[in-house]
Amino acid sequence: MSDIADIDEEIPEVGTLPLDAWHRARGARMVEFAGYWMPVQFEGIMAEHNWTREHAGLFDVSHMGQLDVSGDGATAALEALMPGDFAALKPGQVRYSLLLDQDGGILDDLMVTNAVHHFYIVVNGATKWDDIAHLREHLPDEITVNHLADDALLALQGPEAAQVVERLGLVPLNEGWSAAHELKFMQSAPYRWGDVPLRVSRSGYTGEDGFEISVPADHVASFADALCAEPEVRPIGLGARDSLRLEAGLPLYGHDLGPETDPIEADLGFAINKRRRAEGGFPGAETILASMGAPARKRVGLLVEGKMAVREGASIHVPGGEPIGQITSGGFSPTLQRPIAMGYVDAHHAVPGTALEAEVRGKLIGLTVATLPFVPHRYHR
Repeated sequence: MSDIADIDEEIPEVGTLPLDAWHRARGARMVEFAGYWMPVQFEGIMAEHNWTREHAGLFDVSHMGQLDVSGDGATAALEALMPGDFAALKPGQVRYSLLLDQDGGILDDLMVTNAVHHFYIVVNGATKWDDIAHLREHLPDEITVNHLADDALLALQGPEAAQVVERLGLVPLNEGWSAAHELKFMQSAPYRWGDVPLRVSRSGYTGEDGFEISVPADHVASFADALCAEPEVRPIGLGARDSLRLEAGLPLYGHDLGPETDPIEADLGFAINKRRRAEGGFPGAETILASMGAPARKRVGLLVEGKMAVREGASIHVPGGEPIGQITSGGFSPTLQRPIAMGYVDAHHAVPGTALEAEVRGKLIGLTVATLPFVPHRYHR
């Protein structure tokens, strides 16, 4: 487990999610995260991590914000706040994007779906209230931002997720759409499970194949029961979600990303496509586009020597020399059986194979810059 123990202490009251009792009944160890009580583990992080890599893990990610953005001109209005090419999104297509401040700093990373007559957007749990306020403040009055507060969100992740979804017998709500298990990576569509409406997206945060499924909160317990009745599926906590995303080289907002980072140094330049690079028109565009070829620092993967994990905040040094960066995420990799980390270093020290050191409680630990991801993605394209 890397940085998942960090707690959002700015929210005085801890909320509960629709599956709170469901998790507790299954022996989950609950922790405060992003303002909610959430399961960090059920049977153990290592076992849950490996189960997801080999079978299918069920994650409760209902703390995340689900938004519906609609109105005439919504496409252009969203493009004025983010660098994504939403005009090019086909119906049902999902795109990773970034909410930027006026200087190009990252306020959040999120997923935007063309849901035909509106945009369906999923934002991070710890930032959702700020995101909603930012959108409502900066979008034109004719654009409506609806927080889907009555919907839960589950993520079914792992190589056996598709066969489980196939068995559910979901019925497409839109004519001409394929079965849910036949969706490709970054495709999304509405379905029906019995009489229960769902939105199914083939996406996730583990590097594995999988689905994120929006479910009405009053039906989520029965839906989770149906999933976990399948032999391939077990409930998985936040601890394994964190170790999986770290192995996949995926950044965590508030740790690897924040207002002090821009998309290029964060290695997220792919979120700015050719048209947006040519036209600009998003916050901080001039600064961001000017740094595309040569950012001053870069987010990198780091292999850690020995058995000791290096955690967020540890300084990164050239061997025997001055500090040139900082660790932003770190932990033990169950798949690689060694500690790994991510962090930011000066660009000229970001070449894979570069030897560096981290200072941990006065001790120097060897690092080697590695190509991300640490474990190859297995998305269904």
